[in-house]
Amino acid sequence: MASMIGILILIVALTIVYVWLFRQLIKLNKKVFKGIEKKRGKSVTLQFVQAMVTLGLVIVLIVIPLGGDRLAQSLLGSTAVVAAVVGFAAQGVIKDMCAGLLLSIYKPFDVGDRIEFEDGTAGIVESLTLRHVVIISLDTVRVIIPNDKANTMQVINYSHADIPRSIILKYPVSYDTDPDEARRVIFDTVCASPNTLNCKPDGASPGNKFSRGVYFLELADSAIVMGVTVYYEASHPTERIKDEINTAVFNALKERGIEIPYMYVNVVNVYQK
Repeated sequence: MASMIGILILIVALTIVYVWLFRQLIKLNKKVFKGIEKKRGKSVTLQFVQAMVTLGLVIVLIVIPLGGDRLAQSLLGSTAVVAAVVGFAAQGVIKDMCAGLLLSIYKPFDVGDRIEFEDGTAGIVESLTLRHVVIISLDTVRVIIPNDKANTMQVINYSHADIPRSIILKYPVSYDTDPDEARRVIFDTVCASPNTLNCKPDGASPGNKFSRGVYFLELADSAIVMGVTVYYEASHPTERIKDEINTAVFNALKERGIEIPYMYVNVVNVYQK
């Protein structure tokens, strides 16, 4: 009886030590990759490799010692079972892991990139795991996309290669407005913004590719429409640029007494006595 208790105590003690050792290795794994991350920055490749190392530790230290080979033999003892398991895995876990590997190697996007998938899902890439990509949408909701789906969908990467981006903003002004005056007001306002590349140092000259003017685009029903191409760094969110420029141009036009026409409805109560 005493020997049985001693064996039981020994097993419990060894189990505790084994679990402690496993947790220490997991912590060491995280610490090592954190150090690499601080030196090289976050990337989908680094995250995927860390996830693979963690999976390898689980297999080597838990699955195999607990009889992984015998478990595999019992589960895969017949051809039918093998076909069923492999077929099921190919549609799920293995498929996503393979897609995650391709994403980490070819990197159509990286951590921190602003992207948009063909299904309309858009946001900032937060992380890449063995199974899915995590996207932070514009309203800060996290969208989880399986790696296989992310790997097959067309993606627009607004942060790729840090190439300057551009948007065309349109401003209707009344027919009483002098187009040249409206053009000057809008152009000066855009150039004055610290977040735009229009008319910036290296290219205040006419040859600067970012020194685009303001264009008379259209004769609308109740206004003439002026348009301007705004250039800005890829790191700036488009919504912030639109908000800043639209607010500044609106206030500038208002200060100069340039009318921005708008439609309104006058409701008359014909039944009022």
